[in-house]
Amino acid sequence: MNDDIRPARDSDIAAVKAVTDAAYRHYIERIGVVPAPMEADHAANVAAGRVFVTGDPVKGVLVLVPEADHLYLDSISVSPEAKGTGVGRRLLEFTEERARELGLPEVRLLTNAMMWENQKLYEYFGYAFVERTVTGVYDRFHYRKVL
Repeated sequence: MNDDIRPARDSDIAAVKAVTDAAYRHYIERIGVVPAPMEADHAANVAAGRVFVTGDPVKGVLVLVPEADHLYLDSISVSPEAKGTGVGRRLLEFTEERARELGLPEVRLLTNAMMWENQKLYEYFGYAFVERTVTGVYDRFHYRKVL
């Protein structure tokens, strides 16, 4: 496991929200709605052991949900100040390590159709496009990576 990525604690909840909001806020105007990660119940996710953080202060956040046949990467957030420093890459690597530790054969995720930077990033790291779905106000691209 990556030494600088750890499970979030209750004392991290405010930072988890702040980093998530900062990472996704600029998409509101582009997609016309508040991105789903900004609406998440961060306290419940931390309590459930789904949230991992890196940095002191926190500069990267992962929300991972183990499913029966895959690890679902619910959200990944990097503070704007840490963008381009490798934090996102380390978080993605940790996600794959975590899936392997849990004995899960793949990682799945989704991103908004208007978040084209994310689509390029996931494809660069070996994630394959699966399908596009529209659920309510969210137009999403689904990806998976077989480990």
